[in-house]
Amino acid sequence: MVLSADYLVVGSGLTGGTIARCLQDAGCEVLILERRSHVGGNVHDHAHPSGIRVHTYGPHYFRTGSERIWEFVNRFASFFPYEAVLKTWVDGHNENWPVAGSYIRRTIGESWQPAFQGAPTNFEEASLSMMPRPIYEKFVKGYSEKQWGVSARSLSPTLARRFDVRLDDEPRLMRHKYQGLPIEGYADFTRNLIQGVPVVTGCDYLKNRTAFRARKQLIFTGPIDEFFDYDLGRLVYRGQQRVHEYLPDIAYAQPCGQVNNPDPANGPHIRTLEWKHMMPHTFAHQIRGTLLTREITTTPTDSDRYEYPFPDSANQALYEAYRQRAAALSGVMICGRLGEYRYYDMDQAIARALTLAERVLEEQQTTC
Repeated sequence: MVLSADYLVVGSGLTGGTIARCLQDAGCEVLILERRSHVGGNVHDHAHPSGIRVHTYGPHYFRTGSERIWEFVNRFASFFPYEAVLKTWVDGHNENWPVAGSYIRRTIGESWQPAFQGAPTNFEEASLSMMPRPIYEKFVKGYSEKQWGVSARSLSPTLARRFDVRLDDEPRLMRHKYQGLPIEGYADFTRNLIQGVPVVTGCDYLKNRTAFRARKQLIFTGPIDEFFDYDLGRLVYRGQQRVHEYLPDIAYAQPCGQVNNPDPANGPHIRTLEWKHMMPHTFAHQIRGTLLTREITTTPTDSDRYEYPFPDSANQALYEAYRQRAAALSGVMICGRLGEYRYYDMDQAIARALTLAERVLEEQQTTC
């Protein structure tokens, strides 16, 4: 028996869930297939036995400057204000991340200069174009090389666009107008996002392709190389091994929710997360103890554990070869973080999905 729908959406993460929501709202017939036992992809959380809410696949800080995106997500959850403040453990102290101007002036001097001039050709040069070398060595080099498992000189310079050097002492990670976390958690948010859309969980589409048929379009949000059975080779991803530690007799162990650990001598983990900071204070203060999670970066072979596309030219070239093949397919759209081999922030993923949903409806010239 073949199960069919006008639009078959593979994957219920932010991209698949948003596209499915838009198509359903337009009156289309949609079916979602999800490989995991829960919906939402990596946008998911769960409760620790202590009552502390844990982001299952690492911290998801929602922020956006877009009125449209903020109104969209508030359809599916109420958010409490949360502006991520990060620290970096350097020389036995918690220092601001991104690097604060006061720290550079205190340790380098008032008339400091970036260590690299010209057009950067790799991540190290791009980082040094923003800061003195001692700052790079303490805050960036170790963290990035633990994160990616290779020399910083082999990484793309575009990776450095994800951070800056603050001439002031602005403590927030980002300066977006809207920042927050869903009061009832991300699992509740993603369930609400696709409410009313038929979903089959625990179903691996790629192992059961003949059991499903999209009458109008297949929208695939999984890994693009896996869709083609890796026949051109495997794209490289990084993921995280997460080690949890519950401290029953400590209210808070860190000054904020995330403390980066760039020095390899301090251990293999790249950061330590304290989840109580990411809960509404009225709830967090009622919980005994605290929960820490240390993240150690790995290179997974199981596509269910993919988190970060690898930022180098070889993988970008391989992705481009797969992308060209995907573009030639009729009735198939491969998209999302895994399908486009691109790291999206949450608001970027939603914005991209809204655009793609509009394109689907325009191309089909239908309101379903």
